[in-house]
Amino acid sequence: MSPALAAAAAGFGTGLSLIVAIGAQNAFVLRQGVRRDAVLAVVGICALSDAVLIALGVGGVGALVVAWPGALTVVGWVGGAFLLGYGALAARRVVKPGDGLRAAGDAAGSRRRAVLTCLALTWLNPHVYLDTVFLLGSIAADRGPLRWTFGLGAALASLCWFAVLGFGARLLGRFLARPSAWRVLDGLVAATMITLGVLLLVGG
Repeated sequence: MSPALAAAAAGFGTGLSLIVAIGAQNAFVLRQGVRRDAVLAVVGICALSDAVLIALGVGGVGALVVAWPGALTVVGWVGGAFLLGYGALAARRVVKPGDGLRAAGDAAGSRRRAVLTCLALTWLNPHVYLDTVFLLGSIAADRGPLRWTFGLGAALASLCWFAVLGFGARLLGRFLARPSAWRVLDGLVAATMITLGVLLLVGG
């Protein structure tokens, strides 16, 4: 295996190991995929955002952010409040299931909400910066001149994961045709969002 291919494979494996962990972003992508609601836009936002953040990390921007430690604290507070709000909405759907039981998305308003929510879940989550800008950036630095190849592999892992998660989730549509199954999914989403929101606020 050539050094470049080895670096790309290492980046792919490292990126995948960080991305597949259960979190607010993955839970949201899964739910949108099951509902078939703005899946392409959501997957594109997640993958492109990760690619930008990974590029910043590989380029050494992480060192600049470290110079202002209050940045992640502010992001953590805002992101924590947002996650608590989104988690509360998911919890309400568990108690009073309504349109969320439909497997198909609806109007442009739904797509607009999905895009804005996805952007917030991505850019207001300090863990995203820790994983991409700091952790992947520091690991890539050890690759020397092949650091950008490593970063490309990590970005490719993000694209593959979100595509599989978003577009593959529709296979669960038949199972989630039952209202009780949707309530379980929304319950998991609510638990994930609220737990992460509390952790971000406490940690901030």
